[in-house]
Amino acid sequence: MKIYKEDLQSAASQGLISPQQVDALWDALSERNSDRPQFNFANVAFYFGALIVISAMTWFVVLAWESFGGGGIFLLASIYAFCFVIMGRRLWFNQNLKVPGGLLFTIAVCMTPLAIYGLQRWTGFWIQADPGTYRDYYHWIKGSWFFMEVGTIIVALVALKFVRFPFLTAPIAFSLYFISMDLTPLLFGKTDFNWKQRLLVSMWFGIACLIVAYLVDIRTRRQNGDFAFWLYLFGLIPFWFSLSFMGDSNEFQNFIYCLINLGLMMLSVLLRRKVFIVFGAIGVFGYFGYLASTVFKNAVLFPIVLTILGIFVIYLGILYQRNSQAIERFFEGLLPEQLRQILPRD
Repeated sequence: MKIYKEDLQSAASQGLISPQQVDALWDALSERNSDRPQFNFANVAFYFGALIVISAMTWFVVLAWESFGGGGIFLLASIYAFCFVIMGRRLWFNQNLKVPGGLLFTIAVCMTPLAIYGLQRWTGFWIQADPGTYRDYYHWIKGSWFFMEVGTIIVALVALKFVRFPFLTAPIAFSLYFISMDLTPLLFGKTDFNWKQRLLVSMWFGIACLIVAYLVDIRTRRQNGDFAFWLYLFGLIPFWFSLSFMGDSNEFQNFIYCLINLGLMMLSVLLRRKVFIVFGAIGVFGYFGYLASTVFKNAVLFPIVLTILGIFVIYLGILYQRNSQAIERFFEGLLPEQLRQILPRD
């Protein structure tokens, strides 16, 4: 819910609050939200600058860095991380600039895979064969990257212990997503694996990540920032894509796929998470495309039926918008009290 000062003035005109309380309440709300990320020029600049630095130190690390050797890469990454921590600490704790300070801590965390890569290159220790240059970390699935991903997660969790900045969960979620791919060669004990095995591991890892995201969601209750968003996103990515490409294209499996995506759309209402409805809607739309191109390819009435269905969905959206609170209370009333207590709340 977005609140503007005019909303408070409207409430005062209705006698809900006094006119004298408008300014005081607005100042209190502004102070409370000052540390939260907002869509304004300053925060866009903060995040854009942080992404440039993260990209420079991760995705765009050139082959010339390999000339420093493993020890040199480890030392450089460690120095960069230390400098970012010092700057972030100064902004976060001393100057109360939470967003730029938190982003600097996040940049420091993102130095972790580069530092671990340098250390492993220096010692020559790999779980499997030598995975190649650091640039391959973002392109190829290899079990030897595993320690880089686990190390990043551990360092990010330590940072979160001291700095409660929601964006610090992004490198955790990103590393979890990479683990979901790199676990496949480790679990099957070989570097060559088939597409089915890859999809199976990713799907179950995505489910596990979604469960973790839910536990984080109900624990934090979104009171001091959204710490679960990135976990939900990077849990849905491997789960949904694996589910979408795993079927054998028979009618029953495709129908079950549609039902699962409808379930994701329902979860978006219960969990108050828009990301579920995005993936679910894409899946249902893909199922309709399959019906149109295969099952009802020559059916004249199919486009008409879909049009009627689409208009009906829009009508349902209008009804929901007008009666959202009553509808949510109705559906929550159908759930047992124990289940209602464990649903996330804004």
